[in-house]
Amino acid sequence: NVILRSSTDPSLGVVNYERVFGGGPYLQVLWITVETAGIVTILCALIAYPVAYVISRVRGSMMSLMMAFVVVSLWTSVVIRSYAWMVVFQRKGVLNQFLVAADIVERPISFLPGTLAVNVGMVHIMLPFMLLPMLATMRTIDRTLIAAAEVMGANPFVAFRKVFFPLSLPGLGAGSALVFMMSLGFFITPALLGGPRHMMAAVLIEQQANRLLDWGLASALSTVLLLLTTSIYLVYLRVMKSAGGGFAHGR
Repeated sequence: NVILRSSTDPSLGVVNYERVFGGGPYLQVLWITVETAGIVTILCALIAYPVAYVISRVRGSMMSLMMAFVVVSLWTSVVIRSYAWMVVFQRKGVLNQFLVAADIVERPISFLPGTLAVNVGMVHIMLPFMLLPMLATMRTIDRTLIAAAEVMGANPFVAFRKVFFPLSLPGLGAGSALVFMMSLGFFITPALLGGPRHMMAAVLIEQQANRLLDWGLASALSTVLLLLTTSIYLVYLRVMKSAGGGFAHGR
């Protein structure tokens, strides 16, 4: 229905797609969306990998406690967490009060709306979706392989780089694909923290559909975003298949 409407409203043809790719703010918004999704994915990977590694090495009640901290964040609404970051980043918020009190800045910084607030808010929300696939993969890695590498003369760093890290790549790939594709369609956090300075595709689509009632253009933008997400997923499957990990087939 969305694809059909994008080519029939207001008239039959590709007028809406010409508007998307012909200029104006639409291509810029799509680029900001892809760029933000990429930054959030990289930051989540850098934070989640060492955390998942530590959790995968512990056992018993300590592991259950660490997992509880990860899962509990999923129980809190995205809206509530986004509003919490608004409190942190506002001109009289916690962050500005700390910066002024520590004499790091002379006057409060305008973080809202802005790119930094959007990236931090999205990383906070997306982090569990990166961490859980990594942890699931790391827990299946046979630790005797690491021990065997060390017995054969490899130091812990070399054993990690040559043995553990390659075996953990399926989890890293799955988490990265999941976070990136979810970030492409993120709405609430960019709408609350980004505003017009950092508008993403989902926010623009909502604006075109509900405020401007331009359903044809909204449908075209939705179709482009859908095709982009599908293409990225197909590339991910191809890469994982070429890597020989078998993860793309669920083995």
